[in-house]
Amino acid sequence: MSRLPPSLKPLPSYTSGMKTAISVPNDLFADAERLARRLKKSRSRMYAEAVAEYVARHDADAVTAKLNEVLGEHPEGDQFVDTASRVVLRRTEW
Repeated sequence: MSRLPPSLKPLPSYTSGMKTAISVPNDLFADAERLARRLKKSRSRMYAEAVAEYVARHDADAVTAKLNEVLGEHPEGDQFVDTASRVVLRRTEW
């Protein structure tokens, strides 16, 4: 049983999730439309996937958490990987 007051209950919808309106340049919209047709995806699905990918790539905390998770699975390290990493880091211009 829902305890939300009627003013906060979601309205019934044929889609799940938040609906929003955005503005994009005409040429980008046309490119996106062509891609959606080619991929046989709805426009909404394609835009949602694009935003999800963008957020995943640009959310520094999420990237750090994922790296920590992966590194935590191999805490003992690997001598070759450790040495190779140091060499690459020394040669990388920051």
